[in-house]
Amino acid sequence: MELNQTSPPPTWPTPTTDGDDPCRVEVADMAIDGVTLLVCLCGLMGNGAVLWLLGFRIRRNPITVYILNLAVADFTFLLFMVISSILYMMENACSTVVSRVYLRSLFLLSLFSYNMGLYLLTAISIERCVSVLCSSICRPQHLSAVVCALLWALSIAVIAAVTSLCLLHEHEHCQMALISTYALNFLIFAPPMVISSTILFMKVLCGSQQRQPKRLYIVIFLTVLFFLLFALPLSIWNFLQQFSYTIVPSQVVFLLACINSSVNPFIYFLVGSCRRHCSFVPLKVAFRRVFEEPENNTACSNDTMMDTLAAAC
Repeated sequence: MELNQTSPPPTWPTPTTDGDDPCRVEVADMAIDGVTLLVCLCGLMGNGAVLWLLGFRIRRNPITVYILNLAVADFTFLLFMVISSILYMMENACSTVVSRVYLRSLFLLSLFSYNMGLYLLTAISIERCVSVLCSSICRPQHLSAVVCALLWALSIAVIAAVTSLCLLHEHEHCQMALISTYALNFLIFAPPMVISSTILFMKVLCGSQQRQPKRLYIVIFLTVLFFLLFALPLSIWNFLQQFSYTIVPSQVVFLLACINSSVNPFIYFLVGSCRRHCSFVPLKVAFRRVFEEPENNTACSNDTMMDTLAAAC
């Protein structure tokens, strides 16, 4: 059964009219697809490095739990995009005919990873904003892991509902499911993410708290900014697709989304490398400068808790 109103990555070949060569290759489309594939491969290597360093080489703390999960979401999104781009390029070259349901299933999986990235960025921004505004509050030790588990469950539930409605029901049900998904992104998750990251950025500019991890706040702000510039157009484009309204080609918005999922590791490295005079340092050192700073500021040590209890007595 064909999946209705679900835009595949990076785009579907348009039907040819009588007399047209079905194997005709659009040079511009193939060029964009080639760039998209190259960006995705670079992003896979970058996010793979993040997974290796934060997972095995750097001591775990609350913020690295979020960043690890974000890297998993970005890595998964890029992987699905690589597979889809290769299959699409093969189909354009007339070397094979790929099932549209199969490709659209890949799109739904990439949508799952895309949503998860948005949810995680929102959680990171809100948590760091609360830690700045309410620095005296002691956060639970396993809060980050619990939040990530809940967000993965939410993302799985959303994509499962969309998949079931789009594959097993009529066009109207699929359209409403996708519109609801994009409304959830726009109205529930995007606004608090923007507000929280803006507050963090203002804290960095004001410099009122010298001991706060400014590199981490800069990383969060830049990550959110790149998401708004490069990833949000994909949601807008897909939302408009439900009403048969298209502004730009699908390849462009998918390329931008791939850039967003690929750029985060480079943001971590560049922010961690810069001091008064920017100089390149080992990747592990750069990551430590960014992600090991907040541990002393956000986590409540046992000695602090004991002192608090003693004072209360």
